[in-house]
Amino acid sequence: MSDSETVIREVASGVWTFSRPFSRFGLFPIGGRSTAVKLSNGGVWVLASTKLCPETKTTLEKLGPVEYIVGADAVHHLFLREFKEAYPNAKLLAPLEAVQKPSNSGLKFDGVWGQDSPDTTYGFENDIEHCYFSGFRNRDVAFLHKNSKSLIQADLLMNLPPTEQYSKSKSSPSFFGMKFGPTSWVYSRLMHSLSTDNAAMKADATKVLGWDFERIIPCHGDVIETNAKESWKAVYSQFIDA
Repeated sequence: MSDSETVIREVASGVWTFSRPFSRFGLFPIGGRSTAVKLSNGGVWVLASTKLCPETKTTLEKLGPVEYIVGADAVHHLFLREFKEAYPNAKLLAPLEAVQKPSNSGLKFDGVWGQDSPDTTYGFENDIEHCYFSGFRNRDVAFLHKNSKSLIQADLLMNLPPTEQYSKSKSSPSFFGMKFGPTSWVYSRLMHSLSTDNAAMKADATKVLGWDFERIIPCHGDVIETNAKESWKAVYSQFIDA
């Protein structure tokens, strides 16, 4: 059965996105996106944040064997079980708060950010760096795919409206024409309010700014293809410049 609302795109060499409509509380359209990376060893790394529809599964299986399934933060965990059941040999990783969700009871996790030592490596570091934001309320992890210079993350930066994610949907991606992203002063204030440790946020936001990226792939909203570093700094300047 075809799932016509999933938009599948190779945004850079070896980096695929799976974009779908999603409304927060059934009201605010923010979109959803999974991202897959073809690793240099031939395996596939997946940030799993949307359902494993037939089109997604077919694309992943063409890319290669799924070796890593990643939950990006405390709230992007709803599809981890579905992916793990489809790819039982893949390593499953997520922040501690996601691991502890009742819906993930019984799942075996091979890596747990917030529990593992900060210098723990998981096997994909030749291709993808990671930074766990311990001072962010959702306990997000940011990822850098080095070859494509792509920053991949969930809730650390949104870029709304989610035009691509709603491009095959009959619903509107706009909430009364509101834009919500790096250029919005409201957004940077929101990110500041979600801090639980300003010193940790400063260290981690600064570390990510030092990465070599030209693109930001968010779970919510359109991919940022230009001025990516400027977008990141605009959102986190209150921490970085403090």
